[in-house]
Amino acid sequence: MKALVLAGGKGTRLRPFTYSLAKQLVPVAGKPVLVHCLEKIREIGVREVGIVVGERADEIMAVVNEATHLDLTATYIRQDQPRGLAHCVAIARDFLGDDDFVMYLGDNVFTSGIHRSAAAFARRRPDALVTVTKRPDPQGYGVVDVNTDGVVRALLEKPAHPPSDLVVTGAYFFTPVIHEAVRAIQPSGRGELEITDALQHLVDTGHRVVAEEYTDFWRDTGSIDELLECNRELLERLDADQAGNIAGHVDADSVLRGTVVVGAGTLVERSRLTGPLVIGEGARVTDSDLGPGTSVGRGCVVRNSGIEDSILLEGADVDGLPALRRSLVGRWAQVNGTSAAPHRLIIGDHALAEVAA
Repeated sequence: MKALVLAGGKGTRLRPFTYSLAKQLVPVAGKPVLVHCLEKIREIGVREVGIVVGERADEIMAVVNEATHLDLTATYIRQDQPRGLAHCVAIARDFLGDDDFVMYLGDNVFTSGIHRSAAAFARRRPDALVTVTKRPDPQGYGVVDVNTDGVVRALLEKPAHPPSDLVVTGAYFFTPVIHEAVRAIQPSGRGELEITDALQHLVDTGHRVVAEEYTDFWRDTGSIDELLECNRELLERLDADQAGNIAGHVDADSVLRGTVVVGAGTLVERSRLTGPLVIGEGARVTDSDLGPGTSVGRGCVVRNSGIEDSILLEGADVDGLPALRRSLVGRWAQVNGTSAAPHRLIIGDHALAEVAA
């Protein structure tokens, strides 16, 4: 089996960050979302991965090449413009050949992985399998109508009256028959080749499509709030081996509680660190209180500040903000303040923000 990972797209809901960074590379729990995705693919035994890339191809390639622990063979497939998920399958035809494959959206987070879907695909041998999950608001998603055995009868995109509360997530398993379906469909009203249309074509032509329910935490990290939610969830799942992983230096005047990870070359002075919390390599934290649900990127500087439920990207500098909450601070951005009031800030790369009292 091969894997097809979709890492193109413009990420408009994550602007201003995606003006200068691929959306799949925004970090959660100390790692880019894309790396989390590739780790889940490796867990099911897949080693050969095609990665569909767009205008941020060089950034994507650099991050994947740096993640040597993945032990994957990556092939990069360029897409000139976002033209739909089924279009990604079409342009990856040469790479995929006649192999079965898993298609994984590179901005999706499945905290417990996709083992169950992979096992169901191997056991049931359908023509295609979609991973679904229950949502209280299915109207905003692709929805599946299934029989009692989980066989898909129909797929509907954002229906006004959903036939079920099972929505399509970002992990699909396909046999080569999907290529016939992709060739048979036409662009949708928004000008894209939709994978739901290809799946519906399989259903309409008598092929067997099944749904496998995913019952753990899943999110599409397409918005700021979803990113922060994923960050907190993944931090809370740091295992016991990672608790107390202090590779940097924490002075005797600092206090650590809970699961705290401190990267190599990082210096913590006169600060309180309350986990779950990750601080990357080469950071400096002084006279600060870093609370749960916070990820601090490598090379960040935090002084005289209190931060909770937030993500600081690489090189961010925060000084004088004692109550920063649910914030996202971009790479090498500088935030200075004198206000003791709580603040939520969304600051892009290289920005300068001053918060007055």
